[in-house]
Amino acid sequence: MLDKLRKNRTKQAKKPEKPKVPSYRGRRLFVLGVLALAGAGLVVRAIHQQIIETDFLQREGQRRHVRVEEVSFQRGLILDRHGNALAVSAPVDSVWANPRALAKQSPEKLAHMPRLADMLKLSRRGLADLLQRNADRSYVFLKRRLSPDDSKRVDRFLEETGLRGVGLYREHRRYYPTGEVFAQLIGFTNVDDRGQEGLELLRDDLLHGEPGSKRVIRDGLAKIMDVESIDPPKRGKDLTLSLDQRIQYVAYTSLKEVVETYNARHGYAVLIDTQRGEVLAMANYPSFNPNGDKTDRDERYLNRAVTDQFEPGSTMKPFTIACAIDAGKIDMNSAIDTSPGMVRIDGKEITDPGDYGVIDPATVIKKSSNVGASKIALSVPKARLWDCFTRFGFGSSTVIDFPGEVAGQLADSARWSKIRHATLSFGYGLSVSALQLARAYATLAADGVRRPVSLTLVDHPPIGERAINSDSAWAVRAMMEGVLTHGGTGVRAAVPGYRIAGKTGTVKKVGKQGGYTSDTHMALFAGIAPASAPRLAMVVMVDEPKGKYYGGLVAAPVFSKVMGHALRLFNIPPDDLGPDGVRLAGAGDQE
Repeated sequence: MLDKLRKNRTKQAKKPEKPKVPSYRGRRLFVLGVLALAGAGLVVRAIHQQIIETDFLQREGQRRHVRVEEVSFQRGLILDRHGNALAVSAPVDSVWANPRALAKQSPEKLAHMPRLADMLKLSRRGLADLLQRNADRSYVFLKRRLSPDDSKRVDRFLEETGLRGVGLYREHRRYYPTGEVFAQLIGFTNVDDRGQEGLELLRDDLLHGEPGSKRVIRDGLAKIMDVESIDPPKRGKDLTLSLDQRIQYVAYTSLKEVVETYNARHGYAVLIDTQRGEVLAMANYPSFNPNGDKTDRDERYLNRAVTDQFEPGSTMKPFTIACAIDAGKIDMNSAIDTSPGMVRIDGKEITDPGDYGVIDPATVIKKSSNVGASKIALSVPKARLWDCFTRFGFGSSTVIDFPGEVAGQLADSARWSKIRHATLSFGYGLSVSALQLARAYATLAADGVRRPVSLTLVDHPPIGERAINSDSAWAVRAMMEGVLTHGGTGVRAAVPGYRIAGKTGTVKKVGKQGGYTSDTHMALFAGIAPASAPRLAMVVMVDEPKGKYYGGLVAAPVFSKVMGHALRLFNIPPDDLGPDGVRLAGAGDQE
């Protein structure tokens, strides 16, 4: 019995027990429930974003990735009267950066930034500081208006390095093909294409145009993904000037030669079409390169033909005589006693180089007699003489509104003393600009009609206002021809084959301590051509020539060269072809 029990226990010990399988039903239900809730949450969130938050999310997306950027416009051209380009706008690239995007770049990428600084000719420290100062911005210019070669190098650099957050922006840069020749007249623009000087400033509203806009989509590193044009830019309008590039070039080079020859401070010249009032040339020397660096401005930037005022000296004598003839005080045959070459007025002496004796008005102009001019002026009542001078345009601007233009000075006749009355006759006691003086000579050339001057082409010759009667203007022009004949002061202004009516001027300058100096002068020549049928009027001024300083020696040759060139270019027929085609008979006096 005991053995049987042992055997049963042994069998029970050897028989393995069946394991209990745990139930995961609750867990499965829990997980499925969680997943169901998460899915429901996603659905609810998606519905909320697609329906309720749609406008907000779209605004945020556009704010972070969509930009509306300005598209640069092309500034209008400036052309000469024949359509030659004097100022053009060419497409160039500027380098921009996104400091916020650069901050996300890897150190390996940022290691290329010093190389970029060298390429842009920026200091490495300066570039780093620029990015640091604008760390919260997404757009900043690193360098504006690269040269084409630099632009290619930067573009290649960005492609090779894969640097994000830096790119090229297309805009326009102003170029001046004629360089120094038109510099003071045309002026220049700033980095934003706004006029700063000259005609670029005066007509900025016409030339400027309007920028356009485009929609740009950028990724997180500011890389442009897509572009949509919104508003195309509007190109500025072209400006066609009355000036002739060929004449301007001759005027500029002639001034350069005389200024450097006589070591003068500067010189300028103005040439006007007397029938239309159009300015054909307005040159200054020294000049500057408008395509170069213009950060350090100096007096070379001034268009002195309109911004400088000076006493016109003996170039005023033709107007004194014209006013006296117009007032009926003298005629071409009047006798003026200049003996003994001196006259005392209000205790002041007015002198001539010599005793010319009794002379006619033509000789007063030819010999440039101060005594004769003073006596003629004193014969005209002060108010009448003042009124006549103002009708020629003295004391008033030319209304071209050029930046910095001066109006000149002509005091009211009520303030004239007797000595002032006399000295005005030979150009002391009033001031003019070269453009004003050229306009006055153009008035004599136009038979006494003062026409407005213009720097742009005019459709029809303006009517103008009468300053003196035509007979008076004709008489003075005839007298002025004697200046270029033997014994006159302006023989070096002659143009072979043409009759020239002109007048020299040598003006003493006022010193720093007041009073006229004996060692600083201005050399002037003003003239009209051809004298028989005037078409052109010109004024040349050279300031402080050294050594020789007389207007007939320094300024007159410039007049001859430029006027001769202009007469030929305009195909104006000669009116004084003698046997040898030359009018000169000998040397003249100095003045």
